[in-house]
Amino acid sequence: MATKFDVLIVGGGNAGLSVAAQLLRKESNLVIGIIEPSEKHYYQPAWTLVGAGQFDIRATEKPERDFMPEGAIWIKDAVASFQPEASQVTCKSGDTYAYESLVVVPGLQLDWGKIKGFKETLGSHQVSSNYSFATAPYTWELIKNFKGGVAVFTNPTTPVKCGGAPHKIMYLACDYWRKNGVLDKTEVHYVSGAGAIFAVKDFAITLEGLLKRYRIKTHYLKNVTEVDGPNHTLYFESKDTDGNVVKESISFDMAHIVPPQSAPDFIKNSPLADPAQPLGWVEVNKLTFRHARFENIFACGDVSNAPTSKTGAAIRKQAPVMVEHILAHLHHTQSEAQYDGYTACPIPTEYGKLMLAEFDYTNKPKMTFPFNQTVPRWSMWLLKKYLLPWLYWNRILSGKA
Repeated sequence: MATKFDVLIVGGGNAGLSVAAQLLRKESNLVIGIIEPSEKHYYQPAWTLVGAGQFDIRATEKPERDFMPEGAIWIKDAVASFQPEASQVTCKSGDTYAYESLVVVPGLQLDWGKIKGFKETLGSHQVSSNYSFATAPYTWELIKNFKGGVAVFTNPTTPVKCGGAPHKIMYLACDYWRKNGVLDKTEVHYVSGAGAIFAVKDFAITLEGLLKRYRIKTHYLKNVTEVDGPNHTLYFESKDTDGNVVKESISFDMAHIVPPQSAPDFIKNSPLADPAQPLGWVEVNKLTFRHARFENIFACGDVSNAPTSKTGAAIRKQAPVMVEHILAHLHHTQSEAQYDGYTACPIPTEYGKLMLAEFDYTNKPKMTFPFNQTVPRWSMWLLKKYLLPWLYWNRILSGKA
């Protein structure tokens, strides 16, 4: 196996595979290595629909080998450390690899342990999370068997994969309960570390209407600290106007909890991390994805500190820009390609209707379709449930979309 690469890619997820495929489609003679320890590849955007009983969890898991681009070398290992001054990385096996350009796209990590009792409780005691392949189906079991009481949905203080996912499942649950005569016997709470339901005003107006429609009680700027599964109690805290910590709790009959998220530890503890951000995101130029301090290192997707929502839609627009700058670096030229912060969040508002929120760095809507996308539509539900999964497996990972 080669130990020196034109482009060495850390991570074989959405960003890693699509970037490799795009590079090889442009220059098939490039020597590209992809460091990825996992045997399985997951289409995580469908896990909300899994939790709502609308998607088969088995269809979200496929063999990683089936999507490795032809011509790329799969290094089935995990990175232990980076030596950017020497343009090399060291893996957990002890093997080292050198590179002309390094692409760092390992995604982010789910910090289950930062909520006391969460790991021990998850998947039992009426506590679930769609952020886990193992427990997304349990969310549906809880929703369909719920007979009334207190239902709590949470969103952490950190950025998360798909910022809308913590409340998407809440709207679907409420719609299911409404149709089955359960919502009138239910008290729904949304405990969120954010200061509002959504950052983009045009789309937030629609969601605020949903909160009223489903009579959801919101608790903003709250940090979930503990879940006591056996006693069905959730603990969270906030700060008052004087900066004092205020502790609260709520008893629940079911809870959907989203874990805090951050850069993987091997990134967080590396020279690549942004020293100004405790969550450890890779420090990049938000327009080009070149590292702020190492000119032959690039990073996009969930692990970067680019100030946009962490979504697959964002990666789809980021990857081609980054590819242009990688090739320019390899050929000692310049690229004018820039990313404008585009991201998208498909938000189901009820069964059969979805609002496609698209926006940029300025939180200005960037609507793809020739109609008002702040209005939930059946056509957008079909896009989410059928077209986007097909595009992902058949076009995006192969660098064709």
